[in-house]
Amino acid sequence: MQETLRGKTHTFDTELDVSSLVDGRPDVIRSSPLKVRLEARAESKAVQVDGGLDIDLEMSCSRCLKPTAAHVAVPFHEQFKPASSVTTAEVEEDEVIPVDGEWLNLQPYVEQALLLELPFAPLCSEDCKGLCAKCGSDLNEGECGCSREVIDPRLAGLKDFFKS
Repeated sequence: MQETLRGKTHTFDTELDVSSLVDGRPDVIRSSPLKVRLEARAESKAVQVDGGLDIDLEMSCSRCLKPTAAHVAVPFHEQFKPASSVTTAEVEEDEVIPVDGEWLNLQPYVEQALLLELPFAPLCSEDCKGLCAKCGSDLNEGECGCSREVIDPRLAGLKDFFKS
């Protein structure tokens, strides 16, 4: 996925293996290849790259730990300029990304965009009840019988005070 800064329009329609990116995440069980569809256009000393990224993941639900499918669609819009023509204001406002040399490797930017859009706490469903904090039973399958009474730990010593 390397392309020169000089030219007209270039289209990228490819798949990337990103398994090494998500290997460190314990909530990701499996991932499909990342589908990359980008169009790079040369515009007056800059390259505008637009498109999208798509990936299908199997992740652990953050409440009940059951495997759940997740489809992540990431819009991609970045502007790249040679470092010599970039102003400090453009960099500070995240308007452009400075590039050294004649070649632009888009892969690190694509990978970063994907990582920023991965679900932080994936859920199998919005109404997932999760696991019982005492016995570990899946509360989606039914009540476990554990007491759900919450006692302020600062007052826990007083709960037996009035028992005879």
